[in-house]
Amino acid sequence: MCGRYAITTAPEAMRRLFAYLEQPNFPARYNVAPTQPIPIVRMVEGRRQFMLVRWGLLPAWVKDPKTFTLLINARGESVNEKPAFRSAMKYRRCLIPADGFFEWKPEGKTKHPYFVHMKDDAPFAFAGLWENWMGPNGEEIESATIVTTDASPSIAHIHHRMPVMLQPEQFEMWLDTRNADPQIAAEMFRPVPDEKIAAHEISARINRVVNDTPYLLEPVSAQEKAEQEMEAAALAEAKAKPRRKVKPDDGQQSLF
Repeated sequence: MCGRYAITTAPEAMRRLFAYLEQPNFPARYNVAPTQPIPIVRMVEGRRQFMLVRWGLLPAWVKDPKTFTLLINARGESVNEKPAFRSAMKYRRCLIPADGFFEWKPEGKTKHPYFVHMKDDAPFAFAGLWENWMGPNGEEIESATIVTTDASPSIAHIHHRMPVMLQPEQFEMWLDTRNADPQIAAEMFRPVPDEKIAAHEISARINRVVNDTPYLLEPVSAQEKAEQEMEAAALAEAKAKPRRKVKPDDGQQSLF
């Protein structure tokens, strides 16, 4: 599962790593959310291309996008069979640059957010699939989804799923849809080795999409965590209290 992630590597460093020709000035993002524009790297006419697309795959066969559920993730175990992903897995694989992702661990009645990243803080790429939807009136929507797999043992206590995190040596094969068929590409759907991955609890401020600052990636302090737990407990208590029923006004005045 991956519902939020971060892109913090400087544009020029990202360009060198992913070897595309474009020179986009894409700003650092610390709280990327579904439906927002996200950068992808794909193969176009034999070269790598940087492109912004919507996060939330929209298959080409969808009649009305307004009635279709956003596909922000695709289970790696079934991408070669599911109609929504099968064609993209064969012809439209892409890299989704990232520096880490967020996951929430249920604890009692609350969920605590964690930031998952490489131990050396190096950027990587999610294994992605992209699609181009064309509407009856010429509308066009390019979109993408993130492929997921089982979580690495060291972070499985947070969530049992994680995105497929590709390393630079895997980029070429994932993008090469001409020579690496879907079954071969699917062999890359593996958890990151525990010795390469790290995670730490962060502030619940990540829950609000409008928050998008470097502070979100910092470990949460004991004081802030205690305050957040008190707020969550108070909110749960308020929701549990039965609401006082208001007697409907019958239009009659009362002296009492």
